[in-house]
Amino acid sequence: MDELVKKLAGLGLPGVILVILTAAAGGSSVAVGAAITAVGGPFGILGGIALLGLISVLGDAIAGSGIEAILKAVYEERSKTHSLRFLLKEIKDLPITDELKLKLKNHLSPKVLINTDVTDMPRTVEIVDE
Repeated sequence: MDELVKKLAGLGLPGVILVILTAAAGGSSVAVGAAITAVGGPFGILGGIALLGLISVLGDAIAGSGIEAILKAVYEERSKTHSLRFLLKEIKDLPITDELKLKLKNHLSPKVLINTDVTDMPRTVEIVDE
């Protein structure tokens, strides 16, 4: 088992994903092939293998530059083709920390003050007749 672990560790993140796919598929080679095919979407097993390669490249880029720098660059590029409102809503719904969300929002629209205060308390308004 130690040799298997060393080989999978050499694959990096794609190796971990392959282990997860194998465990989810029940361990049989046919089920693993089906899982990789399903992950590949319309491109089938070749798409699944290409996705594992893309994950490797992406993992190396994140390790080298950091996720913040990569997300900023991605949203900077997307801001050329998408509206700012759409991107800000998308960032709001991302499963990342509030601090990273704020950094991304400020990177896209540094001149706009973005309210980060979350008020869950209902406000009471008193109407007075004079």
